[in-house]
Amino acid sequence: QVQLVESGGGLVQAGGSLRLNCAASGRTFSTYAMGWFRQAPGKEREFVAAVSGNGFRLDYADSVEGRFTISRDNAKNTVYLQMNSLKPEDTAVYYCNVVVARRATGYWGQGTQVTVSS
Repeated sequence: QVQLVESGGGLVQAGGSLRLNCAASGRTFSTYAMGWFRQAPGKEREFVAAVSGNGFRLDYADSVEGRFTISRDNAKNTVYLQMNSLKPEDTAVYYCNVVVARRATGYWGQGTQVTVSS
């Protein structure tokens, strides 16, 4: 089972940027598609972005397309989410997970809080 630790969240003004990191355990990391999800207060957790095991295929939710970039470094067992042009509605706890067809399939980590002020 892949264990996941998210980091990199914080407080940023609207229009700013943050980069989230997800460190994963396991020697088979490169075989999994990985994704980012987020959960805002009072809302269900939603899909944000995904990257294939080899890093070549990318998938984004419409709400973040063109602003967020997902990537991975298999040598470091790490997935990244570069978030630019942040909006207050991006405020949420962000989680990474193994993903299949935009659905998380593994255990959740503790997440990392992103707060965007207007």
